[in-house]
Formats: sequence, C-alpha cells, structure tokens
Amino acid sequence: MQSIIYLSSFLLSGETVGNPNIYPYNVFADKEERLLIFGPITILYGNNASGKSTLLNIIANKLQIEGKEYATSNKYGITPYFTKFASECGYTLGEDEDGRQIGRLPGRSRYIKSEDILYEIKKIQQEQILNDGYVYEHIRRGMHKEQTEQLKNSDRMKQQMEYLKFAQEKYSNGETTLQLLDDYVESDALYLLDEPEVSLSPSNQTLLAEKINKMSRFMGCQFIISTHSPFMMGTLNAKIYNLDSKELKETKWTELENVRYFYDFFERHKKEFE
Repeated sequence: MQSIIYLSSFLLSGETVGNPNIYPYNVFADKEERLLIFGPITILYGNNASGKSTLLNIIANKLQIEGKEYATSNKYGITPYFTKFASECGYTLGEDEDGRQIGRLPGRSRYIKSEDILYEIKKIQQEQILNDGYVYEHIRRGMHKEQTEQLKNSDRMKQQMEYLKFAQEKYSNGETTLQLLDDYVESDALYLLDEPEVSLSPSNQTLLAEKINKMSRFMGCQFIISTHSPFMMGTLNAKIYNLDSKELKETKWTELENVRYFYDFFERHKKEFE
C-alpha cells in the first residue's frame, strides 16, 4: 500500500495582536517561516516551550479532529485568542491514490496526547471504568446500541476483561502504552501524536517508531508527531521540523541540539564502555 498524505500543508497565522504575551501568538511570534509541508510521517521537534504541543493542538482545532483541546488566555480579557489564532491559520489537504484532492479528512483521524495514554493506563486499574471504556470504544467505532447490550453480556467481553486485567498486572506502563496505541490506531487516517514515547524505555521507543513506520507504509496512516526523543527520531522514516529555529526549517536528526547532547555525553564517557 502506498503512503497517503491526508494533510499536505499547514500555514500558521501571520496576524499580530497588541499584547506580545498573548498565547498562542507569543509562541510563534519570532518565526520567519510559517508554512509546514507534511510527509507520510512528520516530526515536530523542539525543547520545552518550543510550541510543538501547542502546534499539534492548533492543527487539531483547525481541522476539528477528535481529541482537540480548547486553550484560553482569560487573564487578557474575554477574547478567545486560541480560537482566533486557529481560525487565522490555513491548510491544504492531500491527494488520494488516484491523484484526486481529498475533500475531507477521514473521520477516524485523532489527536492523541501523552496524558491520554497515561490516563488510559490508570483507567485499566479500575474494573468498572475498564468495562465502560471497552464498550465505549466499540460505540465510537460504530457499534449500534443493541449490539453493545449483547457485547456487555458476552463471553467475548468477559475474556477480554480478564486479558486486560492480566496484562495490567504483567506488563509495565511502557508495554501497556504500546498495546494502547495499537488499539487506538485504525487504518487510513491522520494521527497527531504528542510525545507518545512518554513512559517508554529507549528500546520500547524504538519499537514504537518501527510500528509507526509500518502503520504508515501498510495501513495508509499519516502521522504528525511531537517528540525530542533521539530514539524515535533516529528510527522514524520522517521529515523533521526544528521548532527551536526561527526559520522553522527541515533538519536532519543528527543536527538537532538534543541529539548532539546525547552524542557528546557518550563521547566524553567513551572509554568507560571499552
């Protein structure tokens, strides 16, 4: 299957406001370039406060993707600046396999935040919430009310609940995260992932990146991912935007500050590994 580009580009608002401290205008005020062109997998890299999570949420709000969050700047009055900024942004959709422009994003598209994953892990510890979450996920995917009633009393659900409770006891948070992302991601959709590597060991971060590569190539999914993990960036077949730069330029992962820090650190301790 050929990788599909659902979201081709996104243009950040170039408008200004009187107060330079108003969020999210202040986050991108120094950017000399505001256009991002996306590939099948695109990484938004940046240190803390670089705006990578904010940018994902702006995209999610502009496109009205499930999981979007509203942000406010109430201390500066009643003007909904976040919504205003998002409305001033622009975007273009991609093309389907026949070269025709896509009219709208797939309904399965989703914005998944690191706190969503951590919250789901916590939910697994509570049996009733686990049951409700399992049923809700089937409703979200289109199961009718009559079918959900049958599901609640089925041996299939009982077996699945036992499996999930067993998995919670057996597996670490990191391994549970990998399983949850498997459950979340369906074929043929756009996914915005905010630091999905949270709670994952380096080896599991690499496994996650390999999974995403396969989902992009074989499941027709497009991913836009915020991360500063060298293990993710070094494994993903992605174009990388450095949000720490004013030019918002595409960069090789080996040139990024966070990655260079790891490299220099291990170089200083090289003899200890010999």
